[in-house]
Amino acid sequence: MARRLTPAERLASAEKDFLLEEIADQSSWNQFLVEQAVFHFGQRHDDFSCNDLRDVLPELGHGFLGAAINSLSRGGIIQHTGRMVPSTQANTHGHRIAVWELTAKGRAIAAARTARAQQRRAA
Repeated sequence: MARRLTPAERLASAEKDFLLEEIADQSSWNQFLVEQAVFHFGQRHDDFSCNDLRDVLPELGHGFLGAAINSLSRGGIIQHTGRMVPSTQANTHGHRIAVWELTAKGRAIAAARTARAQQRRAA
C-alpha cells in the first residue's frame, strides 16, 4: 500500500509540478537559444561543464540547460569526455556532472558557419 503524502510533501510536489509546467510553457525558442549558447561556448573552449555554462547564461537559461545538453549530445554535436567534476550549484551538494567537448561533427558545423560568415563579410 502506498504511503500517504504529508501536507508538506504535497505542497513541495505541487510547487515542483508548477515549476515543471512553467518551464514546459516557455517557448521552444528559449531552448534553441540555450542550445546555440552551449554550441558557441563549446567552440571557444576545449571542454566545458554545466558549471561553466551557468556562469554565462541568464537565469532563464538554467531551466533549459539539461535539455540543450541532451539534445546536442543525441545529435552528435557534443560528447562526454569521460571526466566528471563536482557541481558548483549549492542545492546539488556537489554531485558529479559531466564534462563535454565538441565532436568532429560539431567542429565541422562550426567551421562551415565560420566560412559562411567570412564569405558574407567579404561580399
